[in-house]
Amino acid sequence: MTLRIAMWSGPRNLSTAMMRSFGSRADTVVSDEPFYGCYLKATGDPQPLAEEVIASMDCDWSSVARSMAGPAPGDPPIWYQKHMTHHMVGPVAHDDLPGVRHAFLIRDPARVVASYAAKRVKVRPEHLGSEKQVEFFEREADRLGRAPPVIDSADVLRDPAALLERLCFALGIPWDSAMLSWAPGPRSTDGIWGSHWYDAVNRSSGFSAPDESPIALGAGEQAVADACRPFYERLAKHRLML
Repeated sequence: MTLRIAMWSGPRNLSTAMMRSFGSRADTVVSDEPFYGCYLKATGDPQPLAEEVIASMDCDWSSVARSMAGPAPGDPPIWYQKHMTHHMVGPVAHDDLPGVRHAFLIRDPARVVASYAAKRVKVRPEHLGSEKQVEFFEREADRLGRAPPVIDSADVLRDPAALLERLCFALGIPWDSAMLSWAPGPRSTDGIWGSHWYDAVNRSSGFSAPDESPIALGAGEQAVADACRPFYERLAKHRLML
Protein backbone atom coordinates (compact mmCIF):
# COMPACT_ATOMS: atom_id res chain seq x y z
CA MET A 1 0.00 0.00 0.00
CA THR A 2 1.30 3.44 -0.93
CA LEU A 3 2.02 5.91 1.87
CA ARG A 4 0.88 9.40 0.83
CA ILE A 5 2.70 12.45 2.19
CA ALA A 6 1.23 15.93 1.70
CA MET A 7 3.75 18.72 2.30
CA TRP A 8 1.92 22.02 2.82
CA SER A 9 4.02 25.04 1.98
CA GLY A 10 3.84 28.61 0.81
CA PRO A 11 5.59 29.95 -2.30
CA ARG A 12 9.35 30.57 -2.40
CA ASN A 13 9.71 28.23 0.58
CA LEU A 14 12.25 25.65 -0.67
CA SER A 15 9.24 23.61 -1.72
CA THR A 16 10.54 22.59 -5.14
CA ALA A 17 13.93 21.58 -3.74
CA MET A 18 12.07 19.44 -1.21
CA MET A 19 10.15 17.86 -4.07
CA ARG A 20 13.47 17.14 -5.81
CA SER A 21 14.79 15.66 -2.58
CA PHE A 22 11.91 13.23 -2.19
CA GLY A 23 11.89 12.54 -5.91
CA SER A 24 15.48 11.31 -5.61
CA ARG A 25 14.32 8.35 -3.55
CA ALA A 26 13.90 5.13 -5.52
CA ASP A 27 10.72 4.34 -3.56
CA THR A 28 8.92 7.65 -4.18
CA VAL A 29 6.90 9.40 -6.87
CA VAL A 30 6.03 13.09 -6.63
CA SER A 31 3.18 15.39 -7.65
CA ASP A 32 3.63 19.11 -8.21
CA GLU A 33 0.95 21.51 -6.90
CA PRO A 34 -2.08 19.54 -8.08
CA PHE A 35 -4.59 22.21 -6.96
CA TYR A 36 -2.87 25.05 -8.86
CA GLY A 37 -5.22 24.89 -11.82
CA CYS A 38 -8.24 24.91 -9.48
CA TYR A 39 -6.88 28.01 -7.76
CA LEU A 40 -6.21 29.88 -10.98
CA LYS A 41 -9.60 29.04 -12.44
CA ALA A 42 -11.40 30.06 -9.24
CA THR A 43 -9.53 33.31 -8.58
CA GLY A 44 -8.37 34.61 -11.96
CA ASP A 45 -5.06 35.48 -10.29
CA PRO A 46 -2.88 36.76 -13.18
CA GLN A 47 0.02 34.40 -12.62
CA PRO A 48 2.57 33.68 -15.35
CA LEU A 49 1.29 31.03 -17.80
CA ALA A 50 -2.10 31.00 -16.05
CA GLU A 51 -4.11 30.09 -19.17
CA GLU A 52 -1.68 27.33 -20.08
CA VAL A 53 -1.77 25.94 -16.54
CA ILE A 54 -5.57 25.86 -16.48
CA ALA A 55 -5.65 24.12 -19.85
CA SER A 56 -3.10 21.52 -18.74
CA MET A 57 -4.68 20.48 -15.43
CA ASP A 58 -7.78 19.02 -13.85
CA CYS A 59 -9.43 22.14 -12.37
CA ASP A 60 -12.25 20.43 -10.48
CA TRP A 61 -11.58 20.59 -6.75
CA SER A 62 -13.32 17.36 -5.81
CA SER A 63 -11.82 15.45 -8.71
CA VAL A 64 -8.28 16.51 -7.76
CA ALA A 65 -8.89 15.59 -4.12
CA ARG A 66 -10.11 12.14 -5.14
CA SER A 67 -7.02 11.68 -7.29
CA MET A 68 -4.67 12.66 -4.45
CA ALA A 69 -6.31 10.12 -2.15
CA GLY A 70 -6.69 7.47 -4.86
CA PRO A 71 -4.27 5.05 -6.53
CA ALA A 72 -0.74 6.39 -6.80
CA PRO A 73 0.98 6.58 -10.21
CA GLY A 74 2.89 3.32 -10.62
CA ASP A 75 1.84 2.05 -7.16
CA PRO A 76 5.08 3.16 -5.40
CA PRO A 77 5.78 2.72 -1.67
CA ILE A 78 5.65 6.53 -1.15
CA TRP A 79 3.78 9.32 -2.93
CA TYR A 80 5.03 12.80 -2.08
CA GLN A 81 2.56 15.56 -2.86
CA LYS A 82 3.77 19.17 -2.98
CA HIS A 83 0.86 21.43 -2.01
CA MET A 84 0.55 25.22 -1.67
CA THR A 85 -1.77 26.37 1.12
CA HIS A 86 -2.60 29.62 -0.68
CA HIS A 87 -4.09 27.57 -3.52
CA MET A 88 -6.78 26.19 -1.20
CA VAL A 89 -9.48 28.80 -1.78
CA GLY A 90 -12.20 26.35 -2.82
CA PRO A 91 -14.34 23.74 -1.06
CA VAL A 92 -11.48 21.31 -0.39
CA ALA A 93 -9.15 21.29 2.63
CA HIS A 94 -6.30 19.09 3.80
CA ASP A 95 -8.67 16.79 5.69
CA ASP A 96 -10.53 16.03 2.47
CA LEU A 97 -7.52 13.85 1.58
CA PRO A 98 -8.12 10.70 3.64
CA GLY A 99 -5.22 8.41 4.41
CA VAL A 100 -2.61 11.13 3.81
CA ARG A 101 0.14 12.08 6.27
CA HIS A 102 0.46 15.84 6.46
CA ALA A 103 3.60 17.90 7.09
CA PHE A 104 4.29 21.63 6.95
CA LEU A 105 7.20 23.55 5.43
CA ILE A 106 7.75 27.11 6.67
CA ARG A 107 10.14 29.98 6.00
CA ASP A 108 10.75 33.36 7.58
CA PRO A 109 8.18 35.60 5.85
CA ALA A 110 10.66 38.42 5.23
CA ARG A 111 12.76 36.06 3.12
CA VAL A 112 9.66 34.71 1.37
CA VAL A 113 8.54 38.23 0.48
CA ALA A 114 12.02 39.21 -0.74
CA SER A 115 12.16 36.13 -2.98
CA TYR A 116 8.54 36.28 -4.10
CA ALA A 117 8.57 40.00 -4.87
CA ALA A 118 11.49 39.44 -7.21
CA LYS A 119 9.26 37.15 -9.29
CA ARG A 120 6.02 39.14 -9.39
CA VAL A 121 4.95 42.76 -9.55
CA LYS A 122 3.01 42.80 -6.29
CA VAL A 123 2.66 40.42 -3.36
CA ARG A 124 -0.17 40.35 -0.82
CA PRO A 125 -0.33 38.50 2.53
CA GLU A 126 -2.72 35.91 1.11
CA HIS A 127 -0.13 34.96 -1.54
CA LEU A 128 2.03 33.49 1.24
CA GLY A 129 -0.73 31.18 2.49
CA SER A 130 0.42 31.60 6.10
CA GLU A 131 -2.98 31.89 7.74
CA LYS A 132 -4.36 28.87 5.87
CA GLN A 133 -1.22 26.92 6.78
CA VAL A 134 -1.86 27.54 10.48
CA GLU A 135 -5.52 26.59 10.05
CA PHE A 136 -4.58 23.26 8.45
CA PHE A 137 -1.88 22.64 11.06
CA GLU A 138 -4.24 23.21 13.97
CA ARG A 139 -6.97 21.05 12.49
CA GLU A 140 -4.48 18.27 11.85
CA ALA A 141 -3.04 18.59 15.37
CA ASP A 142 -6.55 18.28 16.79
CA ARG A 143 -7.18 15.19 14.68
CA LEU A 144 -3.91 13.52 15.67
CA GLY A 145 -3.82 14.67 19.27
CA ARG A 146 -0.28 15.94 18.67
CA ALA A 147 1.56 18.33 16.39
CA PRO A 148 2.18 17.06 12.85
CA PRO A 149 5.72 17.52 11.50
CA VAL A 150 6.84 21.10 10.81
CA ILE A 151 10.17 21.94 9.20
CA ASP A 152 11.77 25.33 8.61
CA SER A 153 13.58 25.78 5.30
CA ALA A 154 16.47 27.53 7.08
CA ASP A 155 17.02 24.45 9.26
CA VAL A 156 16.96 22.20 6.20
CA LEU A 157 19.67 24.31 4.55
CA ARG A 158 21.83 24.46 7.68
CA ASP A 159 22.01 20.67 8.01
CA PRO A 160 20.02 18.81 5.34
CA ALA A 161 21.01 15.32 6.45
CA ALA A 162 20.11 15.81 10.10
CA LEU A 163 16.85 17.64 9.51
CA LEU A 164 15.61 15.35 6.72
CA GLU A 165 16.44 12.28 8.77
CA ARG A 166 14.30 13.72 11.56
CA LEU A 167 11.52 14.44 9.10
CA CYS A 168 11.60 10.89 7.74
CA PHE A 169 11.37 9.52 11.29
CA ALA A 170 8.41 11.80 12.04
CA LEU A 171 6.67 10.64 8.85
CA GLY A 172 7.34 6.98 9.57
CA ILE A 173 9.53 6.32 6.54
CA PRO A 174 13.17 5.18 6.35
CA TRP A 175 15.89 7.77 5.95
CA ASP A 176 17.54 7.67 2.51
CA SER A 177 20.72 9.66 1.86
CA ALA A 178 19.71 9.88 -1.80
CA MET A 179 17.52 12.79 -0.66
CA LEU A 180 20.62 14.99 -0.36
CA SER A 181 21.36 15.31 -4.09
CA TRP A 182 19.73 15.18 -7.50
CA ALA A 183 20.57 15.67 -11.15
CA PRO A 184 20.15 19.24 -12.42
CA GLY A 185 17.40 20.08 -14.87
CA PRO A 186 13.61 19.91 -15.11
CA ARG A 187 11.48 16.83 -14.51
CA SER A 188 8.51 15.40 -16.36
CA THR A 189 6.63 15.64 -13.05
CA ASP A 190 7.12 19.44 -12.88
CA GLY A 191 4.14 21.63 -13.60
CA ILE A 192 4.40 23.65 -16.81
CA TRP A 193 4.88 26.74 -14.63
CA GLY A 194 8.35 25.43 -13.86
CA SER A 195 9.70 27.20 -16.93
CA HIS A 196 9.04 30.48 -15.11
CA TRP A 197 9.60 29.60 -11.45
CA TYR A 198 12.13 26.76 -11.30
CA ASP A 199 15.23 28.26 -12.88
CA ALA A 200 17.28 28.17 -9.65
CA VAL A 201 16.32 24.65 -8.62
CA ASN A 202 16.89 23.40 -12.18
CA ARG A 203 20.47 24.61 -11.92
CA SER A 204 20.95 22.92 -8.55
CA SER A 205 22.14 19.45 -7.65
CA GLY A 206 21.44 19.63 -3.92
CA PHE A 207 20.59 21.97 -1.08
CA SER A 208 22.56 25.22 -1.08
CA ALA A 209 23.99 27.01 1.92
CA PRO A 210 21.44 29.15 3.75
CA ASP A 211 21.19 32.82 2.81
CA GLU A 212 21.68 34.69 6.08
CA SER A 213 22.39 38.09 4.55
CA PRO A 214 20.40 41.12 5.77
CA ILE A 215 17.03 41.66 4.12
CA ALA A 216 15.96 45.06 2.79
CA LEU A 217 12.25 45.37 2.04
CA GLY A 218 10.21 48.34 0.89
CA ALA A 219 7.44 49.62 3.15
CA GLY A 220 4.71 47.69 1.34
CA GLU A 221 6.72 44.47 1.29
CA GLN A 222 7.60 44.85 4.96
CA ALA A 223 3.91 45.24 5.78
CA VAL A 224 3.21 41.92 4.04
CA ALA A 225 5.99 40.19 5.99
CA ASP A 226 4.77 41.70 9.25
CA ALA A 227 1.20 40.56 8.59
CA CYS A 228 2.38 36.97 8.04
CA ARG A 229 4.92 36.80 10.89
CA PRO A 230 2.49 35.79 13.68
CA PHE A 231 1.40 32.76 11.64
CA TYR A 232 5.01 31.80 10.93
CA GLU A 233 5.90 32.08 14.61
CA ARG A 234 2.89 29.97 15.58
CA LEU A 235 4.21 27.11 13.46
CA ALA A 236 7.88 27.70 14.21
CA LYS A 237 7.25 26.77 17.85
CA HIS A 238 6.55 23.23 16.67
CA ARG A 239 9.31 22.79 14.11
CA LEU A 240 11.64 19.82 14.19
CA MET A 241 14.89 21.00 15.75
CA LEU A 242 18.44 20.20 14.74
